[in-house]
Amino acid sequence: MIATIALSFGVLFLAELGDKSQLMALTFSLRYRWWVVLAGISVASVAVNLIAAGVGHFLGTALPANAIAIVTALTLLVVGLWTLFDALTSDNDAEEAPEPPSTRNAFLVVISAFTLAELGDRTMFAAAALASNNNWLAVWIGSVIGMVAAGGLAILVGKIAGKHLPERGIAIASGLLFLFFAGKTVLDAFVPSLGGWGSAAAAVIAPALVGIGVAVWRKYGRPAVHDSEPAELKG
Repeated sequence: MIATIALSFGVLFLAELGDKSQLMALTFSLRYRWWVVLAGISVASVAVNLIAAGVGHFLGTALPANAIAIVTALTLLVVGLWTLFDALTSDNDAEEAPEPPSTRNAFLVVISAFTLAELGDRTMFAAAALASNNNWLAVWIGSVIGMVAAGGLAILVGKIAGKHLPERGIAIASGLLFLFFAGKTVLDAFVPSLGGWGSAAAAVIAPALVGIGVAVWRKYGRPAVHDSEPAELKG
């Protein structure tokens, strides 16, 4: 059983490296508290890998991948737009960063996004394949640990990078990344012929245009700051 746990951990950890869920973990860590993101990833990993090692193995249930992709994309789109709205509507002259979402809301957002992103993903199929020839409980345990470890690594990278970046810029970049993930999720599901790099290149168009629009608005569209000091008091 120990060997199966170690095998499952290694396979899932390697499969997660560079995967969209690890990039999502990094992006979430730029916006939310690290322990909230890690807790959300842990809960989602337990649920998804239980489906993969349990239901997927014993019942052979086929998941509606396209429907899941649509729901996932919509979830990421909402999160991205919400993040951009928070960043752009906060006080432009305030020194402090915009107030982060509540812990409960952030926790639910992370769980929902990760669960939907992992359903039907390659890592889920890898766990199901391992469970078909090994003890499903051991595969479940090893897969959860591997997925959480990969997410923890992404969170660490995000927090280190976040210390050297402006908070408002982080929020805007996070929102744009969620828009990218939303587009790539749909393209991967419905236009698989594009391949990984092709879908990434196509998915980056929309957030790039939004980013240009945000930059132009911040430079030219923000309300001018007027000096409130009465003219007669000026020397």
